[in-house]
Amino acid sequence: MRHKFGYRKLNRTSEHRKSLIKNMLNSLIKYEQITTTLPKAKVLKPQIDKVITLGKNDTLSNKKILFSKLQDKINTNKVTKILSKRYTARKGGYSRIIKAGFRYGDNAPLAIIELVDRDTAARKIDKKVKDKDKKSEKKSENLKEIKK
Repeated sequence: MRHKFGYRKLNRTSEHRKSLIKNMLNSLIKYEQITTTLPKAKVLKPQIDKVITLGKNDTLSNKKILFSKLQDKINTNKVTKILSKRYTARKGGYSRIIKAGFRYGDNAPLAIIELVDRDTAARKIDKKVKDKDKKSEKKSENLKEIKK
């Protein structure tokens, strides 16, 4: 029986589990929506709610606690400046878990965890924009070099 066990171990050591949660928190804050397995999403939901609640009270001590949890200055600033303003009227429940079927290969249950009232443009932060103009310029430069 698993009575009085307070957290999910996720088949990882404690250090691996801590770094996994920290990295997933950073990704969720940066992109505001991530796809992961259902048990990991269930572990992440209370953590992100606590982080956003800490960010709502903008004091130096809370910023230090946030930085110790996230270890990323950019995400700490995003929580204290952007997300805290977005959720001032909300008293909790800053994230939601949506079940997304099963993963091909190992049949693991997948889930999408996202922030409520998320910014849809945040999902495309690191994606490179493909421009046909850049490709045509490179081709014309290559042709000029070949002709010389």
